[in-house]
Amino acid sequence: QVQLVESGGGLVQVGGSLRLSCAASGSIFSVNAMGWYRQAPGKQRDLVATITSGGSTNYADSVKGRFTISRDNAKNTVYLQMNSLKPEDTAVYYCNADIHNVFGGISVSWGQGTQVTVSS
Repeated sequence: QVQLVESGGGLVQVGGSLRLSCAASGSIFSVNAMGWYRQAPGKQRDLVATITSGGSTNYADSVKGRFTISRDNAKNTVYLQMNSLKPEDTAVYYCNADIHNVFGGISVSWGQGTQVTVSS
């Protein structure tokens, strides 16, 4: 079993910052790509940012220059630093990871989600 546990969401004013964390735990052999997605009410879940095990990153155009994804491979943890937040960033943010488990299987795991609300 593999779990992803997110933390760091909350309420922030326009222009403020938040840092999300997501830690993977369980029967992990290795963690490949990790990422963040978000889902606003009534909308589909969209990609925010991804990062490979080697540190290559990819961002949605809407967050480029404002959000930074990073990871600590020793801790199997991915972070999302969010600056200059806008009301349209309000959503539930989900962590995602491609994980090789100790039993030889590969799975895509999701966290439970953390709410980010940007108030004007």
